[in-house]
Formats: sequence, C-alpha cells, structure tokens
Amino acid sequence: MSLQLSTELGSIHVSDHCIAIIAGSAAMDCYGLVGMASRKQLKDGIAELLGRDNLTRGVEVRRVNEKLHIDLYIIVSYGTKISEVAHNIQSKVKYVLNDVIGLQVEEVHIIVQDVRVLK
Repeated sequence: MSLQLSTELGSIHVSDHCIAIIAGSAAMDCYGLVGMASRKQLKDGIAELLGRDNLTRGVEVRRVNEKLHIDLYIIVSYGTKISEVAHNIQSKVKYVLNDVIGLQVEEVHIIVQDVRVLK
C-alpha cells in the first residue's frame, strides 16, 4: 500500500517500504540506540539485532483513520535512560518524515525489545 500526496504539479506515491527505510535510518542516528530489532522474532528472550540493510524489519507503518502511525522495535544501550532515548527517536522520526517527505505523522510508538551492553 502506498501513500498518495497531491500537489499543484501532480501526484506523488510513496510506498510503505520507503517510509520504513527513512524512519529506520532516522532512528539509527539517535544516541543510545544499539540497533533495530526484529518485530516478530525473539529467540530465548533475546531480540535479534538487525543490520542496516534490514532496517525495515524493525519498522511497521500503519494507517489509522487516514493518519500515519509508525512502530519502531529497538534495542537500547545499557546505561542510557530508556525514556530519553525513546523520546529522542520519536522526535527525530517525526521531524525527518515531515521534512523529507512532507508527511504529518500522528504517532510514533517505540517498543524496546532488548538492552545491550556495548563493548
């Protein structure tokens, strides 16, 4: 399913995959984030850390009543304040999607799947 934006010059179609890549890339720039986690797979209570090429597996794009909701499944760094990391990611993702695509994101949900110690 794609998002359609209309301008005076024509229409623009943006796929959910594209939105997920931009949201995941924006999140990866935030301090305290180790990486994205798979939204479907937990092995023995441990979340799978996704590489940069699989960011979309940790992002879910939904439309609720014609409004955009983004779910991000993340792994945070041990020793950081989880609420601050989550708030920074929410702000960054909303800003980037608004700035890059011109979307008005209603909600960004953060689901913390794991905490990891960085070596």
